[in-house]
Amino acid sequence: MARKVLSNLKLKPEKRTDLQVVKQPEIKTTKYSDINLKKWKDYAHILTGTLWQFPSRLKQHGHSNEYHGNYIPQIAQQMYERYTKKGDVVLDMFFGSGTSGIEAINMDRRCIGVELKPELAESVSEKFTPKQLVTDVNIICADSASELAVDKIKGRLEIMGEEKAQFLMLHPPYDDIIKFSDKKEDLSNCATTEEFYDLFEKVAQNGYDLLEKGRFAALIIGDSYKNSEVQPLGFECMDRMRKIGFKLKSTIVKDIQGNERGKGRTANLWRYRALAGGFSIFTHEYIFVFQKV
Repeated sequence: MARKVLSNLKLKPEKRTDLQVVKQPEIKTTKYSDINLKKWKDYAHILTGTLWQFPSRLKQHGHSNEYHGNYIPQIAQQMYERYTKKGDVVLDMFFGSGTSGIEAINMDRRCIGVELKPELAESVSEKFTPKQLVTDVNIICADSASELAVDKIKGRLEIMGEEKAQFLMLHPPYDDIIKFSDKKEDLSNCATTEEFYDLFEKVAQNGYDLLEKGRFAALIIGDSYKNSEVQPLGFECMDRMRKIGFKLKSTIVKDIQGNERGKGRTANLWRYRALAGGFSIFTHEYIFVFQKV
């Protein structure tokens, strides 16, 4: 009798009872965010509309309202979660009272801030621990429009292990509405609004050059009223950034009522001036979001 060939016979493997298969949750993110798109419904707190309203400015977790002209922390929270990953470096060319850096610490990001006034740069540094000032937040005292600032930023990026920043924050003075210093390099001291635009463009160009390709930038700005007419600072600065090479992704109108300082008890006087002068009182500012392509 011929022997049967069993080479093609498939034997049933023994059942293993000592192993447990654990199914990992599916994760889908973009190159610039930690948001898990597989669970997009879990991010209801992230605003995707073009009208932003916040009842008041956050004053906890390191934030305060002692500095006239800083933007509200909620903007940084929204921008960071949507357009950055943990460990990313935020570059703020108008650091001011340090909102960008404080929220970077709160959200496990890092920050390089450029501030023109030495006394403000020194006082803001006291909001961070010595360790944070070495590893997570770098404050540079320089003119953001200068080559010196660019060189200093490049040096800090190298220390942080990065070639470029991953997010750019721009919150310039709104022309000469508030005088922040007596320095000629200060955008709030420009002789004309056209000069303001030109100087802002230099700062934006530096930011563009220092930003990683494919990453995002935010411009926070409002308009002004001068010589009996509206000066459209927001749209002109937005246009300057587009000319540099940024791609406009969003135009957001933010309600500043309840967030702004300055009007206070003079609200009725502003109403009188508006009625007498034929203009409207500003109750909004803009947040323009761009991408470097």
